[in-house]
Amino acid sequence: MGLLRILTLVVCFTGLFFLPAPARAQTDLGWDAPAIGEAFHVELMGGLWNPTPTIFASSEEFGIPATNIDFGRDLGLVRKRTGEMRLVLRPGRKHKFRIQYVPLQYQQQAVLERQIVFRGIAYNIGIPVSSTLRWDTWRLGYEYDVVAQDRWFLGLILEAKYTQMEAALDSAFANEYARARGPIPAIGGIGRVYVTPYTPITVEVTGFKWPLSLDDSFKAEYIDLDVYGTFNVTNNFGVQVGYRSIDLNYLADRDTGNLQLEGMYFAGLVRF
Repeated sequence: MGLLRILTLVVCFTGLFFLPAPARAQTDLGWDAPAIGEAFHVELMGGLWNPTPTIFASSEEFGIPATNIDFGRDLGLVRKRTGEMRLVLRPGRKHKFRIQYVPLQYQQQAVLERQIVFRGIAYNIGIPVSSTLRWDTWRLGYEYDVVAQDRWFLGLILEAKYTQMEAALDSAFANEYARARGPIPAIGGIGRVYVTPYTPITVEVTGFKWPLSLDDSFKAEYIDLDVYGTFNVTNNFGVQVGYRSIDLNYLADRDTGNLQLEGMYFAGLVRF
C-alpha cells in the first residue's frame, strides 16, 4: 500500500469519527455504553469499489509456449468502478454467516506493440485486438467471534471463494478465450474496535495457499485484505469507507494468472 493511499485512508476515517452524531449521543451514550450497529440479525451492504488492476495471464495450447500478457500495457486495460454486495446473517451474538458477491468485467481495445501468443495463436505487432476480462467472485463463509465484547471483538473466518475468470481476445483473424473456475477455500481473521459508540474500525484478512509440491498441475495463492471504518447513524443504518486489496496467483494445467486489485470503496448498510 503506497503512502498516498495510507494518507487517504487516515483522512477518510478521521472524517467518519468526527461526523456529528445524533443528539441522543450527547445525552444517552457514554464510553461505557454498548456500541451502535451491533444489534442485528440481518445486515445488507451495497457499495462501489474503484480498484486499480494489475493483471497478467497466459494460456498455452498445442504445446506452443504462451506469452505472459500484461492486460494493462499490452491490451489497454484501465481502472473501472464496480459494485459489490454483502449479506450477513447473525443467528447469535458470536455466529455470522456471510455471503458476498463482487463482479468485475473489463472490455478494451488496443493495437499491439509486441507479438503475443494466446492459446497457440500468435497476434502480431500492429494488429488491433479487442479483449475482455471477466472475474466474478462469490464468498460464502462462516464467522465465529472468539472474543465478543460490547465495544470490540476478534473472530475466526472460514469460507469458500467461488471464482470464475474468463479472458478473451478477438481480432480480425482469430477469436480465442481461456476460462478458469472453481472453489477456493480460505481461512482468516477479523477484528473490530469502536473508537466511539458510533464509529468502529474493522480489519479482516483471509487467505489460502496450495503449493505446487502437492500437485504439479495446479497451484494457487489467494490473499484478501479489507480495512474499513463505519459511521453508524442508527442501529439500522450506516455508511462505510474502506480499502480492499485482493492478490491471486494460480496455475491450472497450462493456464497461469497473477491478479492484483486494490483501491478504496464506499458503501451503505441496512440492518434489521
